[in-house]
Amino acid sequence: MSLFHAEDGLPRCRWCGGAPEFVPYHDNEWGFPVSDDTRLFEKLSLEGFQSGLSWRTILNKRDAFRAGFAGFDIDTVARFNETDIDRLLADKGIVRHRGKIEAVINNAARAQELIAEAGSIAAFVWRYEARTPAPPQSQTTSPESIALSKALKKRGWKFVGPTTVFAFMQAMGLVNDHAEGCVSRDKAAKLREGFVVPLPG
Repeated sequence: MSLFHAEDGLPRCRWCGGAPEFVPYHDNEWGFPVSDDTRLFEKLSLEGFQSGLSWRTILNKRDAFRAGFAGFDIDTVARFNETDIDRLLADKGIVRHRGKIEAVINNAARAQELIAEAGSIAAFVWRYEARTPAPPQSQTTSPESIALSKALKKRGWKFVGPTTVFAFMQAMGLVNDHAEGCVSRDKAAKLREGFVVPLPG
């Protein structure tokens, strides 16, 4: 797999060459293990918004999404009503798609239920960590993403298909999908070694 070399000369995943803003996102966030429920909920929400669009579009609108969705605070978003939906549909800073907006609000309520069930979103999703990952960036779904997608859908979540969930798993470190030779691959592996998988509550 070919790599991308930024101005500092370091090798990175090839997709970093797609836009300047991808490099800091890749270097500081993508593929590193996350246990914070707010970040996990935000990423699931943004991946849902990305459906049919590019990640660059969503990344460039992320601050506006955070402002519109109260920092993706689960309890706050779960209380959103029609007034909030109308507000978000009028917000030019985000992707104004009623179905996706309503899905985030629905998923916040489902997240509350999941936290009550498992103790945290993290404790639930990390059950589906990739145990035998395929070669990096060789697939768009995995057996684990299919299983997690089914589990979330069974609990009433929306816009959580296997491809969306796999992208979430890549970004949140449930699979180390940094390319071989990428400067961040070993970093992600070391962070995973020191990462404590959240236990069920």
